[in-house]
Amino acid sequence: MKTAAYDPSADPQHAQPRRGYLITFEGGEGAGKSTVIAALAARLAERGCTVETTREPGGPPLAERIRELLLAPEGGGMLPVTELLLMFAARAENLARVIRPALARGAVVLSDRFTDASHVYQGAARGLGDAPVEWLASFVHDDIEPDLTLLLDVPVAVAHQRRVARGAGDRMERENGDFHEKVRAAYLARAKAYPSRIRVIDAARPAAEVIEEAWQAVQATFDHRKGASRRHGVK
Repeated sequence: MKTAAYDPSADPQHAQPRRGYLITFEGGEGAGKSTVIAALAARLAERGCTVETTREPGGPPLAERIRELLLAPEGGGMLPVTELLLMFAARAENLARVIRPALARGAVVLSDRFTDASHVYQGAARGLGDAPVEWLASFVHDDIEPDLTLLLDVPVAVAHQRRVARGAGDRMERENGDFHEKVRAAYLARAKAYPSRIRVIDAARPAAEVIEEAWQAVQATFDHRKGASRRHGVK
């Protein structure tokens, strides 16, 4: 008996109308994403916004278990294609359990990484190319793209010093300098290719300055959507 092909759009969560904002944070290891996300989440909450924070890989319980597989230091022999498929398996769970429901509620979702990271880490640094990443993205979240992506850019040497100060790292953090240089170059290339969505922020500066620039970018995104809604007669 022939089995019907899986249609992600048939998922009830997939069909929910989107009213919130998806803001993603990208950057290499040691860029300071967690610090910026925590600060912006607090500011948004103070202003009465419903805020949902998540991370990739990770988020809901099953995705967190996949994260453990992906980042365990002893997993160094993992094939690049295995890494990519696990990343999207975790992403599918995160979208269904966290991101889509939060957007339907009108929340501001702050995500530590999203699909740009797969283009950079697996597509560029691991050498798989963009094609498999694009296919998986169209299959898993053809209806979802970030409203804004903040790329926290830090020179590899500076990021390395930060990681050393933190102590033993995960599998990604323990990659060699050449790998991290490829990651940084690929992120900057994506920012150049998608300038209307990806905002590059110099994250080698003091945290307060980075947070303030990120906050201004978030406010500008809110203002832009509100202006577009008014132009189309939507309140």
